[in-house]
Amino acid sequence: MTMTMNVPTVNAILSEEQLLATADTIVDLQLPSGMIQWFPGGHTDPWNHVEAAMALSTVGFVDEAKLAYRWLIDSQLPDGGWHNYYLADGIEDSKLDSNCIAYIATGAWHHFLATGDREFLQELWPTVERAIEFVLDLQTQRGEIIWARRSDGTAWSYALLTGSSSISHSLRCGASVAAELGFERPGWTKARARLVDVIANQPEAFEPKDRWAMDWYYPVLTGALTGADAEKRMVDGWDAFVMDERGIRCVSDRPWVTAAETCECALALLAVDRRDDALALFRWAQRLRHVDGAYFTGMVYPEEIHFPDQELSSYTAAAVILAADALSGTNPTSTLFTEHPSTEFGLASEPA
Repeated sequence: MTMTMNVPTVNAILSEEQLLATADTIVDLQLPSGMIQWFPGGHTDPWNHVEAAMALSTVGFVDEAKLAYRWLIDSQLPDGGWHNYYLADGIEDSKLDSNCIAYIATGAWHHFLATGDREFLQELWPTVERAIEFVLDLQTQRGEIIWARRSDGTAWSYALLTGSSSISHSLRCGASVAAELGFERPGWTKARARLVDVIANQPEAFEPKDRWAMDWYYPVLTGALTGADAEKRMVDGWDAFVMDERGIRCVSDRPWVTAAETCECALALLAVDRRDDALALFRWAQRLRHVDGAYFTGMVYPEEIHFPDQELSSYTAAAVILAADALSGTNPTSTLFTEHPSTEFGLASEPA
């Protein structure tokens, strides 16, 4: 089955042509190996690399997206992981981040939703399976997932709420991949149920990062919190993290707005049916658009200084495209981060 994706448009904010220009800036940062750099000559990490690949699939740049995923296939370590940061000619940071590693499952399922390419999903399956098994080896008895291993195999001593929330979504996507291909992985759904239970009910399980915006909205963005709990969380953090007419602060006590977090938060708002607020954030993010379609990573107010200095990043462009897709609502991928059925694959069952 082959699907035709509609290039997203967001009326009165971004046109199809503008989104394609943004995608072109991501392609410009892709090396012949398939690796997508953050910025020219910069590094990449597996999570942001997948995010960029998803953006490419979203606008129909399928060959470039497949090249990006095949870079992950080729660079996966024997234990199922990837190092944290890669350069064009080597490794910059050798630790293995569980959230970054799990995200291949989200990318694989997104690519299938975008293209209907079951053959490529089968090609990705061994990579996805090894990655999920690596990550679940870091799950504690209580249910949270330790955030990283060192290159010598020793694990860190704590979990991160943002990372574990993202992993919960990757586990749901991984279960979707397995089901589509006819594999049974009940351990994955049970692991997710345990993880979601900890996220919802045991905040003490995670390293305190209350200042960081991602810890605010990620449990909602990823479906770890739904319904009234998700709605309350978005209300409770609004004043701390939203700069009116600017966007989302990276941290609550600093006047630094980032376009990626502004767009991600828009997705979380869509998940709790706050479309008008999501559109407002998406509109504000356009303040960081460059004339060529790329996006500055962030801006400090009131000085309006780009930070990091003049940085235009591939993952920021990707976040804009994924938010545009969700706001447009025209593609099979558009609800991946905004609709989180609590009963899918039995994920609402009691933790085992």
